[in-house]
Amino acid sequence: MKGRITLSLIKPYAVKNGYAGQILAIINEAGFRISAMKYIQLSTNQAKKFYAIHNGQNYFDKLVNFITEGPVVVLLLEKEDAVASYRKLIGATDPHKAEDGTLRKLFGASIELNAVHGSDSDENAIRESNFFFSETERF
Repeated sequence: MKGRITLSLIKPYAVKNGYAGQILAIINEAGFRISAMKYIQLSTNQAKKFYAIHNGQNYFDKLVNFITEGPVVVLLLEKEDAVASYRKLIGATDPHKAEDGTLRKLFGASIELNAVHGSDSDENAIRESNFFFSETERF
C-alpha cells in the first residue's frame, strides 16, 4: 500500500514572488489535506542536513544557497498515494519541461529557481516530515 503523506516546500523564489497563496489553493483543490504547516527560514546547517542525500553532487552548494536565501513554507500533506499524486501535481524539476498546469510550470523560472519541493518516495516523505515536524505539531 502506498503512503498517505508527502512533504512539500514552497521555496524562497515562490515565497518572495508572492505565489504561496496560489500554490496552497491549487494543493487544496487537488484534494490534499494540509496536516501541518510552518513558515521558516532554514539555516545553512539545516539545509545541508535536509539535502544530505545530495551531498557530493555538483549542484549541492547551489541547492543549499538557494533554499536558504529566504523563508520557505513547509507542508505535510495527506492524500491516498500522496507521493505519486503530489509529484504529478508539481511536474518536472525544469519548469520548461513540466506539463502545463503543474506547480513548477506555473510558478518556476528555471531548474535552479523552481517553486516547490516534493518528496520522491514514501521513505523520503517520512524522513523529510520527521525532519520538520514532531508528532505534536501534526494535526
